[in-house]
Amino acid sequence: MEHPGELAALLTAVFWTVTALAFEAASKRIGSMVVNLLRLIIGFAFLTLFVYFYRGHLLPLDATPRAWFYLGLSGMIGFVFGDLCLFQAFVVLGARISMLLMALAPPMTALIGWMVLGETLSGKSWIGMILTISGIALVVLKRHTAEESNGGFRKVKFNYPLWGIMLGLGGALGQAAGLVLSKHGMKGYDTFAATQIRVITGIAGFSVLFFILHLWKDAFRALSYRKPMLQLTLGAFFGPFLGVSFSLLAVKYADTGIAATIMALVPVLIIAPSMIIYKEKVTVKEVAGALLAVGGVAMFFL
Repeated sequence: MEHPGELAALLTAVFWTVTALAFEAASKRIGSMVVNLLRLIIGFAFLTLFVYFYRGHLLPLDATPRAWFYLGLSGMIGFVFGDLCLFQAFVVLGARISMLLMALAPPMTALIGWMVLGETLSGKSWIGMILTISGIALVVLKRHTAEESNGGFRKVKFNYPLWGIMLGLGGALGQAAGLVLSKHGMKGYDTFAATQIRVITGIAGFSVLFFILHLWKDAFRALSYRKPMLQLTLGAFFGPFLGVSFSLLAVKYADTGIAATIMALVPVLIIAPSMIIYKEKVTVKEVAGALLAVGGVAMFFL
């Protein structure tokens, strides 16, 4: 097969698109908190079954304490904080705009790596950040009419609820910080087993929140809802399991930069199904903003 890595990267973007749409639908029915916990449990079951045949180990008990610390912290920040924000953003903004805001994750990752790990940022990377931010701003910021201006001073207004935008930014920040911590803790250790550690700590973090907020009854009640559970299982299969697996295949068989750029196409791929499934009205400006944001992400890798 020609270009297996590029094909795997494209399939990864498709899988993540399916995941976002499935989790949006489930979150609106049974709540983002419940979806977060249950999808991690289901995803962990798929992942553990695969890891057992792939590595011969059911659990990542061969990981060092250092790996458990950094990967566990990554799971708390990435899954608990980041995905808690992202999944609530699905409810407030919908999957399409939420995933567009997630395009900020690569620039945020680069900035955190620069500040924390001392990684270098090229001029092209800074241009990529500006393009990505500009593309997102084109979608979320609202143009003012002359009547809305106050003595030439124009207040910032948004096309979408500010609370939802902040949640989307929190999701991107959580993913970015989680990736940096994963990179720091995964040195010399298997990627799939490292993902297991992140998921285990994510489940633990959400379990504590469920006890504090008295949400366990909601989680058990959700199990009786057939359609949301099917949507949730679909999202868990295509996201934490297939999405992660194919992303690793992509970077194994293709240039990392090309693979990362193709996988960043989710904000563009999600436009058509959002229009068809959820009957969303998408403007030319929003399509242009999504393309500009993805182009900015590409500048980091090409």
